[in-house]
Amino acid sequence: MEEISYGVANEADIADLVNLLAILFGIEKDFNADFTKQQKGLELLLKSSTTATIQVARSPAGKAIGMVTAQLVISTAQGAASAWIEDMVIDAAYQKHGIGKQLLQNTLAWAKTKGATRAQLLVDTANTEALGYYQHLHWESTQLQARRIFL
Repeated sequence: MEEISYGVANEADIADLVNLLAILFGIEKDFNADFTKQQKGLELLLKSSTTATIQVARSPAGKAIGMVTAQLVISTAQGAASAWIEDMVIDAAYQKHGIGKQLLQNTLAWAKTKGATRAQLLVDTANTEALGYYQHLHWESTQLQARRIFL
């Protein structure tokens, strides 16, 4: 496997990140790929660097081939910040090489530096591969179930 580098995303990564999100949203039935919306969302995350991060893995050529995003919220249960992990996706050609695990570790390390004491994520219940992956990494299931409403 070629040398992969890790870091925080920047504006030059946006096109690659939008393509990665298209892969993810092709799996998750609750979302649809929309270049304009995903670009805007990524730009907003980049501008919110004190409370959000986009961690990326890059190929030797500098192409973003994996990503994880996180945003901080205040948890009354924890009495501290908590990190919402989203948008975990690795290009298929680079899967099964520990890239996702490293991206998650980098994201959790970022959250800890921001004072977060817990992290949580949502997993598509039909994505058995992702469910097994997070179980393998010792992420715990909860009794909570996600709900949404569009405003």
